[in-house]
Amino acid sequence: MPHTQEEFEKFVAQSFDFARNNDTESLRIMLDAGLNVNLANHKGNTLLMLAAYNNSLEVAQMLLQRGAEVDKKNDKAQTPLAGVCFKGYKEMAELLLKYGANPDEDNGLGLTPINCAIMFRHKEILKLLLSHSHKKLSIWQKIGLFFLGKFSKKEDSSHR
Repeated sequence: MPHTQEEFEKFVAQSFDFARNNDTESLRIMLDAGLNVNLANHKGNTLLMLAAYNNSLEVAQMLLQRGAEVDKKNDKAQTPLAGVCFKGYKEMAELLLKYGANPDEDNGLGLTPINCAIMFRHKEILKLLLSHSHKKLSIWQKIGLFFLGKFSKKEDSSHR
């Protein structure tokens, strides 16, 4: 373990890099040595948030198996699932949902993972989220879905 504050900060920074870069082996060693599975950086981003946002699937799986909080919000009140919906990582969304991520979780400003999927036009992720949602769509979400369908049809026909 690190002996000085500077060594400790480098040690912690490495763990975030391991999460971003899908380095399960190195991160596993740190977790086995006592690193908190819900460790967060200065922006409130947990190891899971960074793994999810960088599509580090194996690291995310390991963190979730070790009890990482699937819906832990960062300082902007965003969840890992919302970040994944922004980026468009369907397999990561499936993993987070498997571990109980809430597709209806609100960041306090009305932004949910479902809204992110609509806004960034990730139709496959949206279908997945809707199958796990426990709420009815709001009028704004319905309007967003309508336009998502309209734009998708236009894009589909222009690619032919």
